[in-house]
Amino acid sequence: MIKHIVMWNLRGDTPQDKARSIEQVKNAFESLQGKIPGMTHLEIGVDSSRIDYACDVVLYSEFESQAALDAYGVHPEHVRVKQELEGVRIARHQVDFSTTL
Repeated sequence: MIKHIVMWNLRGDTPQDKARSIEQVKNAFESLQGKIPGMTHLEIGVDSSRIDYACDVVLYSEFESQAALDAYGVHPEHVRVKQELEGVRIARHQVDFSTTL
């Protein structure tokens, strides 16, 4: 199993703008559920700590294999989401790791 974790900071000059960006990211990634072969889990989390060094949103997903994660990277639905969110994300951090579970 491969775990794929991505965290973003999002655009938003006001709390309302930031909330709209968060909702857009949540909706975009949740629309992928059931559409990506080999993706066994997808979860979006929104930061509640509000500390200055925290990211705004995290994507936690699991894939059957590295090949499934690689295929996700170029899957048309994932490409659509990335294009839809152009300009919304201002920073991105990612970790992928393998587990034996």
